Amino acid sequence: MSHHLLHMNLATLSSSASFKSSNPLFPCYNHQISPNSFQLLSYSKSSGHKISWTQKLPRIATTSIKCSAKIENANTSQGSAAVKEKSVSVILLAGGKGKRMGASMPKQYLPLLGQPIALYSFYTFSKLIEVKEIVVVCDPSYQDIFEDTKENISVDLKFALPGKERQDSVYSGLQEVDLNSELVCVHDSARPLVTSADVKKVLEDGWINGAAVLGVPAKATIKEANSESFVVRTLDRKTLWEMQTPQVIKPDLLKKGFELVNRDGLEVTDDVSIVEHLKHPVYITEGSYTNIKVTTPDDLLLAERILNLNSEESSK
Repeated sequence: MSHHLLHMNLATLSSSASFKSSNPLFPCYNHQISPNSFQLLSYSKSSGHKISWTQKLPRIATTSIKCSAKIENANTSQGSAAVKEKSVSVILLAGGKGKRMGASMPKQYLPLLGQPIALYSFYTFSKLIEVKEIVVVCDPSYQDIFEDTKENISVDLKFALPGKERQDSVYSGLQEVDLNSELVCVHDSARPLVTSADVKKVLEDGWINGAAVLGVPAKATIKEANSESFVVRTLDRKTLWEMQTPQVIKPDLLKKGFELVNRDGLEVTDDVSIVEHLKHPVYITEGSYTNIKVTTPDDLLLAERILNLNSEESSK
């Protein structure tokens, strides 16, 4: 029997509290879990009986990161940093295979507390007044997951086919974007815990600077190594950031970037890298460490724990 232990450098919660959600976004579950434990299921190979047990966790609680980014040399010709209503097109990438999860379906469609992972950020974007449409890049066999939400959202819903690589999927989604949109917001659907507050911040920074990305300061020490795995040098952690999504870019800038990338046959691993090839500055908006990407079973457990804690905090 394997044991999962989650470590978070956070404050302490009362161990006597229980979780019971009434959040309308998560109607599929309504159960009680001690905030210092989680339930796991297994099956006995000998008897075939289902076994459930409770795994105790360290005492943890949520913390919030508040930042007010200073915009230096901002383009003041844009005037106010406020992003207009219905001026943003979201490209939601949901076409990945998720092989590292080892599941029978792509990771973004696995249930997270009763709801597909991809729908968490989908609903977050759909509630923002700045968003006019969501272009979901996914395999057609999964479109019904999003189509079933039409009665609960007030934004336009479009679909695009995924490509071989990430940049191909973004390009596919870009072809469906409304020509009148003033910002394109690209998000990985495997990041279900992005907050509306962080999205609004990166939208504003993208509007001012032309391109912006959510990121968090690197915590770990990063070393550069040679081909034989010997350390070459230790990088200055104070200058290193871990990139997240959303990544926000003005449409004309993104299109010019793709023209260059496609013409020169360049490969990029994230969206703002496309703009970097144009030598255009990209602003980093400080986000939250809880905006994790769910790629492994341990990530899924951590996401469940964060959601449970957030639900308990909101119910107080």
